[in-house]
Amino acid sequence: MNRPALSINPDRLIERLNRLGEKGALSGGGCCRLALSDEDRQGRDLVVGWMKELGLKVSIDGIGNVMGLRPGSEDGPPVMVGSHIDTVRTGGLYDGCLGVLGGLEVVETLNETGITTKRPLAVTFFTNEEGARFAPDMMGSAVHQGFLDLDKALGLTSIEGDRVGDALEQIGYRGDAETGQLRAHCYIELHIEQGPVLDTEGITIGVVEKVQGISWSELTIEGVSNHAGTTPMALRCDAGVVASRVAVEAREMAEQMGGDQVATVGVTELEPNQVNVIPRRAVMTVDLRNTDERLLQDAESHLFSFAESAAQEEGAALEKRTLARFEPVLFDQQMVDTVERNAKQLGYSTRRLPSGAGHDAQMVAPNCPTAMIFVPSKDGISHNIEEFTTPEDIEAGANVLLHVVLEKAGGGQ
Repeated sequence: MNRPALSINPDRLIERLNRLGEKGALSGGGCCRLALSDEDRQGRDLVVGWMKELGLKVSIDGIGNVMGLRPGSEDGPPVMVGSHIDTVRTGGLYDGCLGVLGGLEVVETLNETGITTKRPLAVTFFTNEEGARFAPDMMGSAVHQGFLDLDKALGLTSIEGDRVGDALEQIGYRGDAETGQLRAHCYIELHIEQGPVLDTEGITIGVVEKVQGISWSELTIEGVSNHAGTTPMALRCDAGVVASRVAVEAREMAEQMGGDQVATVGVTELEPNQVNVIPRRAVMTVDLRNTDERLLQDAESHLFSFAESAAQEEGAALEKRTLARFEPVLFDQQMVDTVERNAKQLGYSTRRLPSGAGHDAQMVAPNCPTAMIFVPSKDGISHNIEEFTTPEDIEAGANVLLHVVLEKAGGGQ
């Protein structure tokens, strides 16, 4: 395919992706850059340095969200692009980072070509999108958009007991800009699909219409430890059995519901975790998602009722704690149409689809017109060191971002 007359520099963008991937690099590939860790600080320092080199005015708010602002010919709310740079423990190079560095590439392309947009342009990366160290996920964007109180967020703790506020201070990213002070004219997030649809169908650009609702819960089951060899089966109070039954039921329920319903038990921890001891305690997480809020509520009701019954039958106690809960989000139809039209005008194949993963865009969407641009993930793999998107698809996605930004910001000379 011929390159558009106005195009980003794909080699430069990929070089930045690789350089950011060195911060927290894992020996087998990919990286571990947990939110507010020292590796996160290193990544932040690198990206902030690039922002300053491109002439952006950098601000950092109280939850550590970073924004680089490029002035327009007129004042007013900016066209905002971005995503996040924190990763899961076995992350790849593209999840989140493509949206942030793609935004910087748009800025550098405009700088090189001497284009001044009418509206200002903001490139942003939000704190703790992944939720791999601190819950809930999408924390920075939730605070920025007013859905999570700043003081409450600063007081939240990690699984190791570290406070968000303390961690921000330790890495030097608790800023003084007011959270949510700058509202956007619109928001566009470039992202890898993190699923198999585009790659399987050979489609270059995913036009995202909506984001699934997300329900994260933690279940704690209290049983009784006893000797594995001397305790008859009928006299056991086995927390591990209850957890196993809930995990199987989650899978079967999602399969029976069909459609967009998915269910995952991502964490199961048993105590005392010994081969010859009946577990006295089980802690497990349940991740439920659906594009339909009513169906998501049905799934929650069914699974948690099942868990209560399973615990009761075993003589165990059950406690449930909500870790995160977000309703499904529909993106602005005009923004969705804008992404699709620009992609087609550039000659790229397109497909409309929902996002199965949560994104900062869903936090921003209630407050301003929002859209997402997906590019394929090879074999649908993400949250994995094998995560990969081809240079050609990266270039296509960033070019669509560039042209959507120019349309929404008013490209001029």
